[in-house]
Amino acid sequence: MSNSKFNRRALLAGTASVAGLAALPALPANADVSQQAVFNSVAHWGARSPNGTPRVIWSRPNKIIIHHTVYPNTTDYSVAQAYRHARQVQNLHMNSNGWIDTGYNFIVSRGGHCTEGRTGSLPRMEAGSAFIQGAHTAGQNAQSIGIAAEGSYHTGAAIPGNQWGAMVVVCAYIMNKYNIPSSQIFGHQNYSATSCPGSWQQRLPQLRSAVNNVR
Repeated sequence: MSNSKFNRRALLAGTASVAGLAALPALPANADVSQQAVFNSVAHWGARSPNGTPRVIWSRPNKIIIHHTVYPNTTDYSVAQAYRHARQVQNLHMNSNGWIDTGYNFIVSRGGHCTEGRTGSLPRMEAGSAFIQGAHTAGQNAQSIGIAAEGSYHTGAAIPGNQWGAMVVVCAYIMNKYNIPSSQIFGHQNYSATSCPGSWQQRLPQLRSAVNNVR
C-alpha cells in the first residue's frame, strides 16, 4: 500500500532503543500488515531519473539483506527528512559510486518512513512475481531485496523504536508478497567483510522473530 500511515501498534514509540523492546508494545500476532505498511515511491520523494534501465529479475527473491546508510543519526524523524535522506543516498550512489540509481531497493528512515530506493522496486514488489536488481551486496543482488536503515550503527548506536517497528512491518509485507520465509533475513555482514549494518546485525534473531509474529 503506497503513501498510507503505519498502524501505530507497529511502531515502538519515541526514541526508545531496541534494547528495551521487551517492555514496549509490539504488533499483535497475525496482524494484517497490508493495512500497516507504507511505501513512499520515488515520485513522492523527488528522485532523479536513473542513468540507465534498472534490471528486472523475472523470479522472486529468496531473502532480505539489511544495511545501514552510514549517515548521521538524526533526531529529525519527519517524512521530510526521510525524503531528503533518500535524495542524499541516491546522489551519493549515482555521483560517487557511479551506479545507475540508488543501490538499495528500500530505505527505512529513523522516523519510521519507508522510501522506495531503486526505481521500479515498489511496483515490482507489489506485483510479487519479479524484482528490481539492486547494488547493495556483492554476489547477492540477483536474489535478494536490499533494505537500508537510515543512520550509522557500526559503533553500536541504539535503533530508534519507530525505525525498528517500521522495519518489522516492511520486511513482513515484502516477505508476504514474495513468499519468503521469515528466517531469510540477513545482514550485509553475512556476505561481506564489513561493519554494516552494525547494531542491526546483532538484532537479526529478534527481527526475524518479530517479523514472523506479524505474518
